[in-house]
Amino acid sequence: MKQPDAAVTSARVLIVDDEQIQLESLKKMVALSGYQVEAAASGMDAIDFLKNDTFDVMLLDLKMPDMSGYNIIDFVKENEIEVKIIVVSGESNFDAVTTALRLGAYDFIRKPYVADELLSTMKNAAHKKQLEVANSKIRQKLEESEYLHRFIVANSPDVVFMLNTDGRFTFLNDTIYSLLGYDKNELIGEHYSVIVADGSSDQARYVFMERRSDDRKSRHVELKFKCKDQAEYRYFDTSSMSVEMMDSKDANSDARVKGTYGVARDITERKQAEELIKFQAYHDLLTRLPNRTLLEDRLSLAIMQASRNKQKLAVMFLDLDRFKWVNDTLGHTIGDRLLQAVGQRLENCLRKGDTLARFGGDEFALVLPQIQNQNDAVIIAEKILNELKEPFDVDDHELYVTSSIGIAIYPEAGETMDALIRSADLAMYYIKERSKNGYQFFDEQISALTNSRLTLERELRKAMTDGQLRVCYQPQVKAETEEIVGFEALVRWQHPEKGVIFPGDFIQLAEETGLILPLGKQVLETACADLSQWRSEGLGDIRISINFSAVQVDQDDFIENIVAVLEKYKIPASCLEVEITENVIMRDMAHVIQKLRRLTQLGIKIAIDDFGTGYSSLSYLQQFPISTLKIDRSFVSSIHVSEGGTSIVDAIVAMAKGLKLNMIAEGVENLAQLEYLKELGCHEMQGYLFGRAESAETTKKLLMAGLGHTASIA
Repeated sequence: MKQPDAAVTSARVLIVDDEQIQLESLKKMVALSGYQVEAAASGMDAIDFLKNDTFDVMLLDLKMPDMSGYNIIDFVKENEIEVKIIVVSGESNFDAVTTALRLGAYDFIRKPYVADELLSTMKNAAHKKQLEVANSKIRQKLEESEYLHRFIVANSPDVVFMLNTDGRFTFLNDTIYSLLGYDKNELIGEHYSVIVADGSSDQARYVFMERRSDDRKSRHVELKFKCKDQAEYRYFDTSSMSVEMMDSKDANSDARVKGTYGVARDITERKQAEELIKFQAYHDLLTRLPNRTLLEDRLSLAIMQASRNKQKLAVMFLDLDRFKWVNDTLGHTIGDRLLQAVGQRLENCLRKGDTLARFGGDEFALVLPQIQNQNDAVIIAEKILNELKEPFDVDDHELYVTSSIGIAIYPEAGETMDALIRSADLAMYYIKERSKNGYQFFDEQISALTNSRLTLERELRKAMTDGQLRVCYQPQVKAETEEIVGFEALVRWQHPEKGVIFPGDFIQLAEETGLILPLGKQVLETACADLSQWRSEGLGDIRISINFSAVQVDQDDFIENIVAVLEKYKIPASCLEVEITENVIMRDMAHVIQKLRRLTQLGIKIAIDDFGTGYSSLSYLQQFPISTLKIDRSFVSSIHVSEGGTSIVDAIVAMAKGLKLNMIAEGVENLAQLEYLKELGCHEMQGYLFGRAESAETTKKLLMAGLGHTASIA
């Protein structure tokens, strides 16, 4: 860490931050750099310091509980306290930061900050403060001397100038050279317009030709001046007033304007900071493309123009189909670079006037104004698909991605910005769920499906709060004796108008909307509460099997939630069997296996549901800490009907025996299936042959009656 120059070593710094850790860290860093430091943990503490002491630099946080940083800046300004304010804040709102700079903050540094950048800014601020203090002291001591007055002007950090009534320079200090590269003698006699950049001419005329010296004189007008080489521009805060003189021979004569006196302060760094903040507010920093905010602004404007001119426009939503795989397997760094490369290729597909934005994650959005018909959008969509066909070379990885594109046409798919965005998004998900790597226009069919889905989601949410969801129990019996050894807890939706709705019609929606989490918790709570009651009434150590989805297993507190419910109802871990599908394991094998092992260590049994229908290799099975395989009903129903189905059952049973795993055959509905499975040595069964899923009350009666195999088959 660089030490400050001797000139600023004595600088005094006030740090204002309500976060104690941040405050102590800053204080230690600044003190180690040689500055004299005081720390204020609140706005009121900061004001007390400012009232009673002097500081060169203040590091100020904008957000504090007792008052905002703006209040402190106002206090400094109102009391004319000479301190350079450097805002050190996590605030990212463009207007908030711009306001702080305009109110008088010297600079803005965003948290988390880079130490060297902060120290360098402090050094510059302290140095500038001491220069200003030095200039002020010199000005006070030598103001009666014309020579000393010229010395101050010549060494001012600001450009000081005078012009005659024609707008030609009659005086300039040497600062003009350090800031704009002009020797002052080059400009003496030249018109002020030679240094004024395009776009500032009108404002410059009022400043450089000022004819007022009272309170109406020009103050703090921002102008852009050209550097000598014309290669760049700098921004200045410019103030001016008229120079009036009286005829020395006639004491009664009125004063006459002899020219203009002015001062121009370089604010280029502040303007650049504002422009950077503005860019960050409207652009995605990874791809440098417009972000959602800027896209919506342009889409809103395009809609107004299309409405006025009776034209069409298209909104496209594009999602990368295999991006999650890249992130999960190669890491986010490779994923970020792939997004940058995709953004560059997509830009090659645009027409002049089109807007491409990164909407978030791996989603991009396009606005295509002034199209004639759908075919114009088709051309762009097909061009995008073809552009993405070629592999991407990212850090020696050859990567392939495809995309799903949803397209909404104005005004057919919506007449407002929100409607068009929603329609394009729905069309994108429609194609993504069905085929991927293609495009889909929003139409009435998608609208109807969406409305149906929204209605179902709304009714499901209401069902969960109104108690319409029921937990039922289907018996699982021992193959040889047909005695009940457990139950599978199954959820049923008792819809007030549609009657009973089975899980296949709403579980997927629950998973996609996140409702599966409260729904799953409700099923676990209800099943354990019922089991606890049965146990308290002496109905035996019954095992309950409960299905858990991938969304539930992915939760960090998955195991803790299960353990908490078991402890709440005093259920032994051995009485619970967790059922998951092969696909749940294959989503994140290492992570899921770790969780399954923890459950097994607690004594909870693990069953693989619908075995044989997933994508896992049988060689993986020996890695899993499971106790039970459930043979899917589709294979059981094929016994004696399909030779292939029977062969699969034979293979699964043989494999389970070899791995010493328990087996449960699902969907057993007739005696032929029962006898065949018995001969194979299948341990347990469930299906309509032994009973349907029944309410807790009916299940309790079955247990109390000690249901045997004869009654169960009947």
